[in-house]
Order: sequence, then structure tokens, then C-alpha cells
Amino acid sequence: MDPTTILLFVAAAIASLFMAWVIGAGSSGATPFAPAVGADAIATMRAAFVVGILGFAGAVTQGGNVSAAVGRGLIGGVTLPVAGVIIVLLVGAGLMAVGIRTGYPIATAFTVTGSVIGVGLAIGGTPVPSTYLEIGAVWLLTPFVGGGIAFAIASVLPRSDVPESRSVPLLVGVVGAVLANVGFAFLGPDDGSGSIAVAVAEALREWAGHGGPVSALGGGIPLPVGGGIPITVAGITLPLGRAAVTVGIALALAVLARWDVRRDQAGGLRRVLLALGALVAFSAGGSQVGLAVGPLVPLFDTVESVPSVAILVGGGLGILVGSWTGAPRMISSLAQEYSSLGPRRSIAALVPSFLIAQLAVLLGVPVSFNEIIVSAMVGSGAAVGGWDAIDPRKIGLTILAWIASFAVAFLLGYGIALAAI
Repeated sequence: MDPTTILLFVAAAIASLFMAWVIGAGSSGATPFAPAVGADAIATMRAAFVVGILGFAGAVTQGGNVSAAVGRGLIGGVTLPVAGVIIVLLVGAGLMAVGIRTGYPIATAFTVTGSVIGVGLAIGGTPVPSTYLEIGAVWLLTPFVGGGIAFAIASVLPRSDVPESRSVPLLVGVVGAVLANVGFAFLGPDDGSGSIAVAVAEALREWAGHGGPVSALGGGIPLPVGGGIPITVAGITLPLGRAAVTVGIALALAVLARWDVRRDQAGGLRRVLLALGALVAFSAGGSQVGLAVGPLVPLFDTVESVPSVAILVGGGLGILVGSWTGAPRMISSLAQEYSSLGPRRSIAALVPSFLIAQLAVLLGVPVSFNEIIVSAMVGSGAAVGGWDAIDPRKIGLTILAWIASFAVAFLLGYGIALAAI
């Protein structure tokens, strides 16, 4: 590899680290624990420290799908050259920096996606309509789905006929069921991921095969834990073992939450809020790191000595440093806004944020954490204060900024690449 190419690789890596820093310092690094800070459940600096660690963990264990989609799935027929990768990352990070400086809600997913497509088309690549339709559908549905779920939760939590000793454990159980089935790189094969439910089910099956007393409750019928009798739920066929483990995890977490909330309602709500913040911070790392390192993935395919996990570790470290150095100020700022929400509305906003972020990781779709959180906050706010509490002008400007993020990034990427490559 000649010195010029090495320098370009180094420049691309530095641009990627800068993008990761911006992501960690921005909404994905600040938002997850801002509600907990606003509710005085955790101090600002401790929140920044924890969100950095969790963001790094999410990036390394869940960042592969989105990284591959950003790096290989947005343009067909060509691979971005080193110069193209640098343009993509500088355009995306530059627009994010402008947004942070001016206060405009620039969406990272929109800027990176727009710049990748713009640069790719400029160098002769072909569009991939099916991928664009999938991404567009997720972007379009996120405000309605996330806001709708937040609205429903925030409408139920304050009701006197639905005590929080029932509603909150139900939410915890649903989140636990999803968590049991999300993919983690360290639980799967070398080229894929595995879930907690499958890992536990397989372990139980192996244990049963060696004489372990695994049987149906109340009888002597062996329970096929790892995959025997399939069942179908909502059109999805699962092995009985995976379904049984999922239900067991959900029930265990729900019972624990019910005991905690009944013992100490205020403290229990704060602890649920902290747990949700931790899950959202972890999910943010998994869904956002691909925006920083995704363009590097095909670039390093030619360098056999650099495994893909090393790229994710680099992006995760950038997010961690960004969270530790840049997020505290934004956490403090956002906490002032969240302080008026209280723990119930904050829980209502964080539950759909976790669900949508994990769906994006599963599909490998780059999503804007800004869009997820804002939509959830609007939904929970409308449930408590009514639609009169929502500022249509502010929402309209936010949506316009999101659209402009994609359009400006696309035009800049296309124009710069056309002139420079």
C-alpha cells in the first residue's frame, strides 16, 4: 500500500472517529439519561459516564447490521473509494456540527444516508429502490408509531383505575420480552448474532440431554426447550423453548418491578426509568455507530488484517469519548426540559424509543435518534397536556430541518464527489 493511500485511510479513520464523537456528544449520547437526570434519579456526570459505557457496548455487540447497510446497501454497482468515504463523513459530521452550533435538529441518519447516496451516484453507482423504500417507510412511520405508543402509555399511567403496580410491571414485561429476543454478536455464530432466549433455550436442551430434570410443570412430559414443537404467535413461528424462555424472562422482570413499585412507588419508578435509560443508551450505540463506521466497512474489506469488530470497537470508542466529553452539557440542557415531564411521561417516551431503535438494528436500517425521541416526547406530551400543549410551528420547523438534512447532504455529497473524484 503506497504512502498516499495510507494517508487517505488514516484521514478516513479520523473522519469516522469525528463522526462517532459527534454522535456520542449529540442526542444519542445525551437523550437516554436526560429524563432520569431531570427526575433527580442520577447526577449529570454519572449519567454521561454510564451512557458512554453502554453506548460503546451497544456499538460493539449490535452495530454490525446498520454498519453493513450503510456501507454496502445504499448504492449498487460501485464501492466508495477512500476519497468518497472522507467526503461522506465530513459532509455528515460537518452538518451535525452546524446543527449543534446553531441549535437546529440536524438528523445524523438523514445526513449520512443522503451523503452516501449522493457520493455513490456521482461516481457512477446505481440506486437501490427496495432499500430506499424500507428506509423511507421506517423514517415515515417512526413519528406515528413512536408518538402513538408514547401517547397510549402516558394516557394510562396517571389513571386511578389502572394502578402503577400493574401498568408499570406490564410495560417492564413487554420490554423484557423484546430484550430476550434482540440479537447480540457475542451470543451468535461468527457471521451472525444470537439472542438471550435462544442461548438459554439451547443450554436447557443440552442440559436436558445430559439428564437434567427439564419437564412440563405438574407432569412428566419432557419440555422441548431448544426447538421441538413450534408455535405461531402473530404470524411468527417460534420454537416452544424460545417462547417459554421469553415468557419466563418477561414474567420474572414484571414480578420484580411489581414488588419494587409496591414497596416504594417513587423509588420504583425512578429505578424503572434508569433501567429504560440504560437500554435506550445501549440501543443508541447499536443503531448509531453504523452511521460513523458504515462507510469504512467496504473500504477495509481489502485489508484482511482488520476484522469488522475492530471497526465497531473504534466507532464505539468515539461514541464513548463523545459521551464523556460532550454529552454532559447537553444532558443538563435536556434535563431542564425533561424535569417538567416527571418519571411517568419519561417512561412513556423511553419505551417506544427502545422498541424502535431495536427494530432498526434488526432491520439494519439507519434511523435518526433525534426523530425517535422527539416523536415520543410529542406523543407523551399530547396525552398529558392535550394537543394544545403541542407547538405546531416548532414541530413543522423540526420536520423541515430533517428533510433539509437529507437534501443538503445529498446535494453536497453529489456535488463535491462530482468535482473531486
